[in-house]
Amino acid sequence: MAGQSNQTVGSIGEELAAVHLLRNGYHILERNFRSKGGEVDIVAKGKDGCIVFVEVKTRRNLAYGLPQLAVTTRKQRQIAKGALSWLSRNQLHDHAARFDVIAVLLHDGAMHELEHIVNAFDLAY
Repeated sequence: MAGQSNQTVGSIGEELAAVHLLRNGYHILERNFRSKGGEVDIVAKGKDGCIVFVEVKTRRNLAYGLPQLAVTTRKQRQIAKGALSWLSRNQLHDHAARFDVIAVLLHDGAMHELEHIVNAFDLAY
């Protein structure tokens, strides 16, 4: 892990998060959705049919704190804008939806840590 770019670390985290979601009965609808003013790492459908907008934060160590603490109010707004765009594009405005965060801590030569925070935050404007 040492020496890898932030983009590579992020990609590894997103792949681990996607595998976690699939193993836990989620169906991945889209990855890396981008729209004007917003973005969503993973859009999934839960077993209950709820649309889940997942923000993945990955760290190599805790030098900058826990990964989930990087999901600031500003970042939540960007995710919410992306989610609203996705719902609009797919004509699912009235569909149940929530925001989850998956925090990944990568370890050299050891099991990576992954924490799935369900309903991590509410829609922010």
